[in-house]
Amino acid sequence: MSRIGLRIAAGAVLAFLYIPIIVIALYAFNAERTQAWPIRQFSTQWFAAALDNPSVRDALGLSIQVGLSATLIALVLGSLAAFAVHRFRFFGRDTISFALVLPIALPGIVTGMALNATINTAGIGFTPFTIVVGHATFCVVVVYNNVIARLRRSSRSIEEASMDLGADTWQTFRHVTFPVIRSALLAGGLLAFALSFDEIIVTTFTAGTQETIPIWILNHLRQANQRPIVNVVAVFLILLSAIPVYLSQRLTRDGGAGPTSR
Repeated sequence: MSRIGLRIAAGAVLAFLYIPIIVIALYAFNAERTQAWPIRQFSTQWFAAALDNPSVRDALGLSIQVGLSATLIALVLGSLAAFAVHRFRFFGRDTISFALVLPIALPGIVTGMALNATINTAGIGFTPFTIVVGHATFCVVVVYNNVIARLRRSSRSIEEASMDLGADTWQTFRHVTFPVIRSALLAGGLLAFALSFDEIIVTTFTAGTQETIPIWILNHLRQANQRPIVNVVAVFLILLSAIPVYLSQRLTRDGGAGPTSR
């Protein structure tokens, strides 16, 4: 009975999580502009309309550009920070480690307000770069957590053995250290991209008049004539976000480093 009860509970949790997503996916195929249940007629016409919409294409391009840029920054800074905290003993190391993971725990609206105030004070204006900086604040944490988790599970003896056999620092990193952390870096990068791609709170404060895909959805959600296209874009957003998250989960499960989500 306990096994049956656990299965029922698991099914109830999954239903709670995914029924709203299924509803949105079904409305994406609704032939009518108004959302009424049950759906009387299904059509794929809104998918073509979404693909032909220039504002959707521009928003998608900006989201991909920002996501890739924020991920690249996170891979560099997050991995360097992980090596520094794991490999060296220095005063305040635990404090620095806490400070590195704190941004992902802070409310997004607080981070967004702080970034917005800083951008306005510096007078640099709102550009894709400001969005990238905003997203990098939490993407760095994702990469840092994945890399440091992998480093803690690996032994330095293999690196010491490589050095004893005559390899220099670069050769040791290339042939020994990097293969150890490679899957953690890839998993962290994929998850960072997924988080950046569908982020909206920090983006709202750092984008100015620019529209990423989540901002586009928010701006057009209240327009009744745009609702069918918004549903289609939401489905695309779900699919494009799910792929890197799934790959990251597979990599961390196979490699032993735990992912972190915002």
